[in-house]
Amino acid sequence: MSPPLAAVTGATGFLGQHLVRALGAAGWRVRLLARRDPTSPFWEGQEPQVVPGDLSDPAALARLCDGAERIFHTAGLIGGSPAQMRLVNVEGARRLAQAAQRAAPDAQTVLVSSLAAREPQLSPYAASKRAGEDAMREVLGERLTVARPPVIYGPGDRETLRVFQAAATSPVLPLLHRDARVALVHVEDAARQIVALASGARGRIITLCDARPEGYAWRELMQTAASALNRSPGFVRIPAAALYALASAQGIGNGWRHGKVTITFGKVRELTHLDWGVRPDERTPRAPEPIYDLLAGFKQTVCWYRKRGWL
Repeated sequence: MSPPLAAVTGATGFLGQHLVRALGAAGWRVRLLARRDPTSPFWEGQEPQVVPGDLSDPAALARLCDGAERIFHTAGLIGGSPAQMRLVNVEGARRLAQAAQRAAPDAQTVLVSSLAAREPQLSPYAASKRAGEDAMREVLGERLTVARPPVIYGPGDRETLRVFQAAATSPVLPLLHRDARVALVHVEDAARQIVALASGARGRIITLCDARPEGYAWRELMQTAASALNRSPGFVRIPAAALYALASAQGIGNGWRHGKVTITFGKVRELTHLDWGVRPDERTPRAPEPIYDLLAGFKQTVCWYRKRGWL
């Protein structure tokens, strides 16, 4: 008897690469959607089946879903214009749900959304993630499980790399509001929790987290990042007004030059939101115990970055 088949979108992304590895370790055959033949440093010993295409290609989505027992949707856009994010995060999610409904009517689908979807009013990104959840649920109903990860870090991530680069070189690290709390999860723990959701939690929204669901204060986060690099920098409190001023200045400057805006008002609202902790009713008691606490996870991530020459 052949192993069960899992279909995966976004498999070449940061989380997607680790999810493919976790599915293989759990005994799944993996079929993934990709524009070109993918490779990953995390797939040693694995040879996933590849369906050429993307979320705009209904025929490719049908081939991806055909015969799958579980479907994992991790593809998404974290930046760009609101229209671009809606095209990928909402319309792409809807097209995948429609393909799953037709080609795999008995399959359970796991959508990897974001904790930001809990607060859709904060930013176009958060709104697009919530709308993507709603779009898939309209089609799939109880056959959809939503996983909302908080900040994910770990080997292969280029977003949190910037935090470690600052911790490695800067004599002073920034802190935001002293009352703010930010939940995190190591990417390997996130992938294992997502795989576990394939066996239960039908129709639910589950938030992923490490062993500190209530989250971390900014000082603890920055201090732990510095400790992972054996450094002891100073800290400076950055008021929200300074971030809004930076977003305004960058938006005006890049608007003149038609450049890419890296910090927007929406991103500032996300960064300065006080409650990114995970509430008890948002978790599942059946989630695998996390392997990494924050310091161990940061140290393992730093080691990977250094071996790859990223840090």
